[in-house]
Amino acid sequence: MKTKYGHLTYCSNIHPGETWSDHFLQLKENLPIIRAKVSPQTPMGIGLRLSGEASFELIKPNIISEFQTWLTKEGFYVFLINGFPYGNFHKTTVKENVYHPDWATTDRLDYTIRLFSILSQLLPEGLEGGVSTPPISYQFFDKTDAERELRVKSATQNITEVLHHLIQIQKETGKILHLDIEPEPDGILGNVELWIHWFRDIFLPTALPEIQSQWGFTKEEAESIIRNHIRICLDVCHSAVSFEDNNTVVRLLRKNFIKVGRIQISSALKVKFPEDPKPTLDSLKHFEEPTYLHQVVIQSKDGQLESFPDLPYALQRDVKPFEEWRIHFHVPVFLDSYGLLSSTQSELVYLLNLQKEFNLTDALEVETYTWGVLPKELQTPITTSIIRELAWVKTILD
Repeated sequence: MKTKYGHLTYCSNIHPGETWSDHFLQLKENLPIIRAKVSPQTPMGIGLRLSGEASFELIKPNIISEFQTWLTKEGFYVFLINGFPYGNFHKTTVKENVYHPDWATTDRLDYTIRLFSILSQLLPEGLEGGVSTPPISYQFFDKTDAERELRVKSATQNITEVLHHLIQIQKETGKILHLDIEPEPDGILGNVELWIHWFRDIFLPTALPEIQSQWGFTKEEAESIIRNHIRICLDVCHSAVSFEDNNTVVRLLRKNFIKVGRIQISSALKVKFPEDPKPTLDSLKHFEEPTYLHQVVIQSKDGQLESFPDLPYALQRDVKPFEEWRIHFHVPVFLDSYGLLSSTQSELVYLLNLQKEFNLTDALEVETYTWGVLPKELQTPITTSIIRELAWVKTILD
């Protein structure tokens, strides 16, 4: 839905269905109920999640035409696609497999181009559209620096290939589409600072001469076009887990002229241990589950940071009083506490207020996808949960 501060939606990765037919059934069942509550008088945007399998189905002319007809009839529009998880995302062990295939592979390249081809057909006139994607790869896939450098080089070239595709789409249709690369803890681009370093020092030197040569742009024109099509996806949960300061994040992005493709509105699990940490630790253990990666960053009493690739590894460590743990567990954004535990909701509110001040992006996407693996006492019917999340965000924006 359109708000004063951007188009607000939620990501459909919350709904199961790896085939398009299964996922479409979920959309038809849930979306009209949600729109009736949060946007009854105006069309509502969709942040569409498509698996690799679903993308092969939806790109077929008769299938996408059926979907377009349904969107028009029901009052929806698609302006975002989540292209991060390629494979199964529900009721299976996802963990680091969410990064497969990564950006060093042609499978990731071809998948992303399919998603942009789909989005170019679904996107309404006058709107920009984005596809979110992983931060190149998972850092622990590489055993040596040489392996990492080779992977980054291949990924950078593949992302440049996508850039050519986006320039061609704009030339043919006039539509501006952007690739929203999403920093995540333990990704190769694990935070905003690493993202900017890659874009400024690796990607631009690679892409600029190629774009100039192939399209006949001046250097200034080519750089402007690259910055328009390659953007950052700012997931607030991820930056909170890494203890990134929101003011610093926004300052760095503005200083380096980085465009924000979307803000993913999300909260991380936050734990501040008291002098006797055992009751709090016992509460935290209820969030240990086998489906998703839950990276942990621990800040000691003296401010030092220590990282763990998943919650079980951190739980094996001796807990010290007065530590603060931040866990990559997307908890409901409308709650700031869960008994002895809390969330990074205050960091999210701060970032949303910066959005109101600086208009960082026109795309706001709630991305709480863990409803099925939350402790039972936090689980509510899915439509009720989504409605409550969107309503809470609207109150902050208003």
